[in-house]
Amino acid sequence: MSRRLKTAFAAVLVALTGAVAAQPANATDARGAKPTIVLVHGAWADASGWNGVITRLRNDGYRVLAPGNPLRGLASDAAYLKGLLATLDGPIVLVGHSYGGSVVTNAAGDDPDVKALVYVSAIIPDQGESVFDLSTKYAGSKIGDNTITTVPLASGDADVYVRTENFADIFSADLPRSTSALLVATQRPITYGALTEPSGKPAWKTVPSWALIPRDDQVIPLQAQRFMTARAKSHTVEVAGSHVAMISRPGTVTQLIETAARAAN
Repeated sequence: MSRRLKTAFAAVLVALTGAVAAQPANATDARGAKPTIVLVHGAWADASGWNGVITRLRNDGYRVLAPGNPLRGLASDAAYLKGLLATLDGPIVLVGHSYGGSVVTNAAGDDPDVKALVYVSAIIPDQGESVFDLSTKYAGSKIGDNTITTVPLASGDADVYVRTENFADIFSADLPRSTSALLVATQRPITYGALTEPSGKPAWKTVPSWALIPRDDQVIPLQAQRFMTARAKSHTVEVAGSHVAMISRPGTVTQLIETAARAAN
């Protein structure tokens, strides 16, 4: 290497070293940074149901993750989510839809980085309660023996599906039928055991929460959702809409999540 080239290379190194030294060691974790939003889907759905919300959050500068929820059992699903949360740095806003509300309730309790919970058409259990307990506490759910199909598993448990002919009316009545047809074709089953497994210590007793209740929900009765959100002291918004409010009302759901994110920041 020529002397001139060595001199130029040394100058570049000095400039780069100075630039790096000028950055704080924790620049990416600086106070005031927007929290990461983690979106957890529920039964008979997958993470793509959050697509409209994800696009809006990302456009507003948020980092967003929407992991696949295994739907195999409440304790194991919560442990899976807890493992994912442990890989993240900085504040987190944890959002759960439907059964996903039970999962975030169980996953967040001892994680100091979870600053807010957001429940969307969700089950919000107290310790010892199951999804089945809360969804049948009040009349109104159309999920029942005549609207579901079960598939036995080798473990002795069973996968639960919503019947094709009932899916749109129960799950997504305010969406175009073509969209509902895609949702029913791609629905992911949940085990019967996950629906009946008792919940553990609830995070909402120590973490502030927000909730969106669709008044036309045919999966989780309106009265049940009002009971759960009042008990959790959630900041609650009610809207017209079906169980899949994150698909039919993505702007409203996004606004609620960002309200929680600003409060958590």
